[in-house]
Amino acid sequence: MFTALSEELTGVLNRLRGRGVLSEGDVTDALREIRRHLLEADVSFEVTRGFVERVREQAIGALEVKAVSPGQQVTKLVHDELARMLGATEQDLAANVAARHGVPLEFASVGPTVVLLVGLQGSGKTTTAAKLARRLKLEQKAPALVAADVYRPAATEQLQQLGQQIGVPVLGNRETGNVVKLVQDALREAESERARAVIVDTAGRLQIDSEMMDELRAVKDAVKPREILLVADGMTGQDAVRIAKGFHDGVGLTGVILTKLDGDTRGGAALSIHGVTGVPIKYVGVGEKTDALEPFDPVRMAGRILGQGDVVALVEKAAANVDAEAAKRLEQKVRSKKGMDLQDFLVALKQMQNMGPLKQVLGLLPGINAKALKGVSLDDKRLKHVEAIVLSMTPEERADPSVLKGNRKLRIAKGAGRPVQEVNRLLEQFQQMRKLSKFMKRM
Repeated sequence: MFTALSEELTGVLNRLRGRGVLSEGDVTDALREIRRHLLEADVSFEVTRGFVERVREQAIGALEVKAVSPGQQVTKLVHDELARMLGATEQDLAANVAARHGVPLEFASVGPTVVLLVGLQGSGKTTTAAKLARRLKLEQKAPALVAADVYRPAATEQLQQLGQQIGVPVLGNRETGNVVKLVQDALREAESERARAVIVDTAGRLQIDSEMMDELRAVKDAVKPREILLVADGMTGQDAVRIAKGFHDGVGLTGVILTKLDGDTRGGAALSIHGVTGVPIKYVGVGEKTDALEPFDPVRMAGRILGQGDVVALVEKAAANVDAEAAKRLEQKVRSKKGMDLQDFLVALKQMQNMGPLKQVLGLLPGINAKALKGVSLDDKRLKHVEAIVLSMTPEERADPSVLKGNRKLRIAKGAGRPVQEVNRLLEQFQQMRKLSKFMKRM
């Protein structure tokens, strides 16, 4: 996420932190570099100019304070201004990190809450509708989906398949040619099924046009949605900002969901949308699976961009994906006299895989910036290879790896479809891990 921008900004700030004394010239040069990197990342010119001016004004005054190193002071100023660019308030900056979870959706006190998803074709709107429904289901909000795209072939079928995957009903009669009537009928059906949240997946276009806006305004007037969320492709750069402004002027957005932020996006859209429209980014899509939707917290995101990690997101990811009972049994096994065996190692491996791609998980750790991750070989396929090797062993072999000799290793390698050298390497690494766990237990 924001790999290129993160690498450039952390490089500039690391050079500042390495100096004991900073002059106004040093700050000006650093801000000139930061300005260039922001513009290269597709941040709008007006937003970039305002950011640099605010940081310069505060940084010159901060140089007079001797209690904290000037490099650290400038880093803090850049972090806070980045957070403000992303939508943070002064209360957000002052609050405890663990207490913040972004800008939540607003729910109606009576009747189902209608969430209207809008956006251009190809922005990932239908997949995002399913991701949001899955998240609301986990929050006990009893969601339902409405397939209101009557123009794109197989749009309804796609949403129905996604709805079946996550166990959420999909409403809407495609035979109804009138989109407004389709949504009204679906809303009445959702009320009879006691749905608390109704997510309407509207039709996208290749570009914003008057016909599209007229249809959205008609749906808005008919069902009075509590939330109107733009689903914008984070890889489109400044086009995403222009699209957001067009939709905001047309129907009045209440928030934005940025998709495809798991790739090496330049990040300009996220850093510009709030400044241009004033509406908050509420969620970000960080993968293709239905669980790859995260609440957007501007302060924590600023920390990620500057290589400070996001421990809260890491804890939330672990809590959502790690089996607490299995983790407890694993801990007891590690603490026991015998220690863990390869069966326990397999359990731990699966728990780690459930948390998502390794690169994404490691990126949440403080001090692990984009540059550090670039030099590390992180192939998630290797975890699958390890799993295949362990699964090719008998229960007795997993419990006591010392019985694994030449013939057995050859059989395991053939069963896993991997070379014998990988089997030997896995056993060596496992023995090293057992020694380390015993040492830590003594400590």
